[in-house]
Amino acid sequence: MNKQKQIITGKIDSMKDELIELSHNIHENPETSFNEYKTVGIITEFLKKYGFDVQEKYCGIDTSFKAVKKGKKEGPRISFLAEYDALRGIGHGCGHNIIATCAVGAFMGLSEIIKDYEGEVSIIGTPAEEGGAGKVLLLDRGGFDDIDYALMMHPSGGGSNLVGRGGRAATSITVSFKGKAAHSSVPSTGINALSAAISVFNQIDMLRPNFQVQDNINGIILEGGVASNIIPEKSVCEFSIRAETMFRIKELINMVEECISRAESLTGAKAEIDIDPIYAERYPNIPMCEAFKNNMSELGVEMFYPDPNALYGSSDIGNVSIKIPAIHDYLSITDDKSIQSHSAEYTEAAAMPQADEVCILGAKGLAMTGFDILESKEFQNAINEFHVKQIPEAYRK
Repeated sequence: MNKQKQIITGKIDSMKDELIELSHNIHENPETSFNEYKTVGIITEFLKKYGFDVQEKYCGIDTSFKAVKKGKKEGPRISFLAEYDALRGIGHGCGHNIIATCAVGAFMGLSEIIKDYEGEVSIIGTPAEEGGAGKVLLLDRGGFDDIDYALMMHPSGGGSNLVGRGGRAATSITVSFKGKAAHSSVPSTGINALSAAISVFNQIDMLRPNFQVQDNINGIILEGGVASNIIPEKSVCEFSIRAETMFRIKELINMVEECISRAESLTGAKAEIDIDPIYAERYPNIPMCEAFKNNMSELGVEMFYPDPNALYGSSDIGNVSIKIPAIHDYLSITDDKSIQSHSAEYTEAAAMPQADEVCILGAKGLAMTGFDILESKEFQNAINEFHVKQIPEAYRK
């Protein structure tokens, strides 16, 4: 490990106890999308304590922030991305406390040497990854216009340390049906909003044989009535849609909208439809992934490329990866293959000693990769050339 990387990792080691405490504080205060007020306060106060000026309510979003440390003059602009929203009902079952802590640690580490280099390093707080597409909103408001490279990590499980893993495009649709209440003894005098919702589910199931391999539509009923002897006048259902690309997502949205329209015709209930922003498919920048992989190997963690045929989840980092080179690699916080993310068991694992270790190792690996970018114009050019070739022409228009 060269001298500068030793300085970077030494800085992170010197803050180990504080970083782990930060992770645990976030974990103990789970907040859902766009409600991460206490969490943002915890992180920003941490940064301010070390003398950083924090731009709060970044891009006009209450629970976003940005802090910057500039080098000796203009150069590559590197940003570490922090996520910190929790899952509804189970807390930090996706380990975003670890993501945020790794970003903070990496920012602190690279800030230690940035004064001697051209460029700048920043940390951006990106809310609402689990629902609300905070990064998409930041992109739309210019939040990444002055960033050249985006780096983050994500916790995984089962001992799976992965680089270069992609992700599917995704969105969510919420449908509210308005019917007419009636006594269940005379159902013909009412309009059953729940029947309309059930019709949509049944139609989607009938259409599944037409789905492409990467297509997935999963739904839940959030509201379905108040009593079994009352014809429901209102129902609310929510659908999560995934596909290989944003283009296919739009086709699936049309498919669901047609199901909703037919349900209206069949039942007489009227629908209101709310469609979330689309999470793009992910384009991991392989030169950056390779650098992160090599740095983690130097730290004693071996990483591997994923099964290209596996079905994966989604994240709004995909939208960022279309605009600028980005990585979103995975470090395992538990060797137990039975513990899957988005579960109560994973929530518990996200504050265990192995997760604490990943907070420190991930921060070091990200900061070291950021340094690789700062240090080498040749590496910057390789990253940029790969990005241009990787992103489909349709997205560059």
